[in-house]
Amino acid sequence: MLGLVLAGNLLLLVLFWELTGLSSFLLIGFWRDQEQSRQGARLALLVTGSGGLVLLAGAIVLGRIVGSFEIDAVLAAGEAIRADTLYPLALCLILAGAFTKSAQFPFHFWLPHAMAAPTPVSAYLHSAAMVKAGIYLIGRLYPVMSGTDLWFWLVSGAGGITLVIGAFIALYRHDLKGLLAYSTISHLGLITLLFGLNRPLAAVAAVFHIVNHAVFKAALFMSAGIIEHETGTRDMRRLGGLARFLPRTAALAIIAAGAMAGVPLLNGFLSKEMFFQQAVELGGSGILAWLPPVLATLAGIFTVAYSARFVHDVFFGEGPHLGDRVPHEPPVWMSMPVAMLSVLCLAVGLLPTLVVGPLLEVASRAVLQAPAPAFSLALWHGLNLAFVMSLIALAGGAGLYFARRFLFDLHSHTPAAFNGRALTERVLRTLTRGSQKLLAFVDTGSLQRYMLWLLMCALIGGVAGFAGSPLAGTVARQDIDGVTLVGVLLMMAGAVGTAVWHRDRVLAVISMAVSGLMVTLAFARLSAPDLALTQLLVEVASLLLLVLALHYLPPVAPVDSSGQRRLRDVLVSCVAGLGAGLLTHAMLTRPFTSISGYFLDEARPSGGGYNVVNVILVDFRGYDTLGEITVLLIAAIAVLALLPRVDVVEPPLDPAGRPWLDGRRPLMLGQAARAVLPLALLITAYLFLRGHNAPGGGFIAGLVAALAVAMQWLAFGLPQDNAALRKALPALLASGLGLATLTGLGSLVFGAPFLTSAFGHLELPVLGELELASVLFFDLGVFLVVLGMVLAVLAAIAQLPRPAVERL
Repeated sequence: MLGLVLAGNLLLLVLFWELTGLSSFLLIGFWRDQEQSRQGARLALLVTGSGGLVLLAGAIVLGRIVGSFEIDAVLAAGEAIRADTLYPLALCLILAGAFTKSAQFPFHFWLPHAMAAPTPVSAYLHSAAMVKAGIYLIGRLYPVMSGTDLWFWLVSGAGGITLVIGAFIALYRHDLKGLLAYSTISHLGLITLLFGLNRPLAAVAAVFHIVNHAVFKAALFMSAGIIEHETGTRDMRRLGGLARFLPRTAALAIIAAGAMAGVPLLNGFLSKEMFFQQAVELGGSGILAWLPPVLATLAGIFTVAYSARFVHDVFFGEGPHLGDRVPHEPPVWMSMPVAMLSVLCLAVGLLPTLVVGPLLEVASRAVLQAPAPAFSLALWHGLNLAFVMSLIALAGGAGLYFARRFLFDLHSHTPAAFNGRALTERVLRTLTRGSQKLLAFVDTGSLQRYMLWLLMCALIGGVAGFAGSPLAGTVARQDIDGVTLVGVLLMMAGAVGTAVWHRDRVLAVISMAVSGLMVTLAFARLSAPDLALTQLLVEVASLLLLVLALHYLPPVAPVDSSGQRRLRDVLVSCVAGLGAGLLTHAMLTRPFTSISGYFLDEARPSGGGYNVVNVILVDFRGYDTLGEITVLLIAAIAVLALLPRVDVVEPPLDPAGRPWLDGRRPLMLGQAARAVLPLALLITAYLFLRGHNAPGGGFIAGLVAALAVAMQWLAFGLPQDNAALRKALPALLASGLGLATLTGLGSLVFGAPFLTSAFGHLELPVLGELELASVLFFDLGVFLVVLGMVLAVLAAIAQLPRPAVERL
C-alpha cells in the first residue's frame, strides 16, 4: 500500500496494485485447511486480479493520451485528457479496476467472503488498506478525470447503488463480520458517490470520510475479533447480553458503532453531515432535485438500523447462548487497539478542527491539486436540511430496528442461495469445462498438428497483412550470379535431403550439415565474416554433439506416418516455403530505413572498436547479449540436471550392446588431438583479443576452445573424476555470467548507466601503444559461458549410464 500511494509512475502503481491483491490472497487464505478461507481467497484474487489487468490497460491508454506514464505529467494534462477521444475508454477501464478493488457494485460480492481471514487481517485490509486502493486511485486521478457527465454518472451511480445495497444487506447478516463487511461496502459506496459529484467540497467530504471510516471500522473489526475469541462464535443469533460479561469491550464497541451510525459528537457524524449537505446542494431539476437527498437519507436509515442491531444483538437483550462457556474480558493489551481507535472517534468528533483539520486540509489539496475550498468542521451548523436528514436517519434507523418484531424477523432471514460468488463459480466451471474441451481438441500430442496450426496462423497473418497491396515493391531485386545460385541450390538440396532421409539418421545429419555449410558460405559471400565464422563453428559443434548422440540411438528411425500423411506434409511444407519466399520477396523489394549507418558511424568513436558486429553485441546491445548468455547458462544447467549421471565412466555402447570401438581409442584422432590442442588454444586467444576490431570475439573464441577440448575428450576420454567435472562446469558457467554482470555493474561506480563501456590507449615499454576496452571483460564472460555450455552438453551425453542407454 505504501508503494501504491508513493508511486510516481502509473505502471509502477499498477505493479504495487497487483502486489496488494496477491498479499490479500495470502492473508485471506491464512486458514488454508478451511474451505471457506480458500474460496474467499480465490474469489478475492479472481475479482481484484482481473480488475488489475483492466487497470493496466487503462493506464496504458492514459499514458498514450498524455505521452508519459509519470503521474506528475498526467496530473498536468487534465484538459488534454478530457478532450481526447480515448478519454471514455481510459475512464471506463480505470474505473473498472477501481470498482473491483473497492468492492463497488456489481463487484461487491467478493468482500464479504474475504471475512474468512483472521480478524486483525480483516481490520487492516478492509478498513485502512486494500479496499481503499480503489478509492485512492479515484481520488488520485480526480483532478484530471472528473468534471464530465460520464464521470458523474459512472462514479456517482456506482457509488449510490453500492451505498444503498450494502447498507440494506448488512441489516440481514447474522455473522458479525459479515455485517461489518457489508457496512464497509456501503461506506465505500458513500465515498465513491462523493467523488462522483464533481464538486470540490464533495471531494473534501470524501477524504474526511476515508479517515473516519478507517478509524471506526478498524475498531469494530477488532471488537468483533475479541467477541469471537471470548465466545467462540460470530453468530449474532447466539450472542446477546455480553455487556454483563464484557463491559469494557461493550463500551468501546458502542462508541465505534455510534461513529459508524453517525451519532452526534462522534467523527462519523461530521462526515455524514457533509455528505447530506452535498446531496442537498447537488441541485438539478425534476427527479434529480429530490432523488439524491432521499437516497442519502434512506442509506442513513439502514446504517443506523444495522449499527443498532450490532449493539443490541451483541451486548443487550437475552443471551448469550453459549452452553457452558462463560465469556470474560480479554487482557488489557488485547483491548488497547480498540481503545485507541475509540478515543480517536471521540477526539475527532469533539475537536475536529484541532485533531483532523490540518490533515484534511493537506489531503484535500493533494486530491484537488489546487487550494482546498473553505469548509467548516463545526459541531453545529444550525437547523438546516442536512441536520434534519441526520435526525430522520437516526430516528428512522432506530425505529426500523426496534420495530422489526412487527415488520420482519431478522433472525429468521435466510440468505439467498444465488449470489455473486455462486455466479462467479458457475462461470469458472463453465470456462474450465470449455478450456478442457479446447485443450483436448488442440493438445493431441502430435508435433505435426502443432506445426500445422502454427503455419496456418502464419499464412493467415501474412495474407491479411498484404491483402489489397501488390506483392512486389518498387525496389529492384539484387542480381543473382552463378556461384550464388549454385550455393542456393546446394542449400535446398541439403534441406530436401534431410527431409527425405530423415529415417536414416546418419544421412540426415550429413545432409543437414550441407545446408549449414551453404548458409556459412552465403554469409561469407554477402560480406559478413563474423556471421560466417560463427555459423561454421556452430555447425561443427552441433555436428559433433549429434554424431555422439547417434551412438545411443538406432541407425534407422521407425516409420512414423502413412503415405497420405507424408503427402499432406509435403503440401504443407511447399505452401509454407512458398509463403516465406513470397514474404521475403515482398519485404526486400520495398524501401526501408536502416539503422546500420548509425552503428557504422558510432562504432569507433562510441564503442572503441572497428568490428561493428562485436561492438553491437558487447556495447550497443549488451543487454541482449547478457540475456542470451543467461539463457545459455540455464540450458546448460538443465542438461546437467536432467540427464542421468554416473560417477564412473564406462565405454559407450552401440545399438547392438557392444562397447564403442571395443573400448579402444582411435590412434589417428589421438595423435591429431595432441598436435591440434596448442594451436587451437593459440587461435582461441588470437580470435578473442582481436574481436573488438576484426572478426572474432568471445562467442567465436568460446566455440573454438570448446571444440579443442571436445577433441581431447573424444581422443582420450573424459576425466576420471566425474563428480569434480560436474562441479567445475557449473562453476565455469557461473563465473562467466558473473564476470559479464560485474563488468556492467562497474560502470555504476563511475556514475554511468549499467553496461556503459570505456576504452583508452596505454604506452607500454616493449609492446608500445596498446588499446584497452572494458568490454573485453564482458566478452571474457561470454567466452566462459559458451565454453561451459558446449562442454556441459558434451559431458552430459558422454556420461549417460548403461541403463539410460538401454532405455533410449
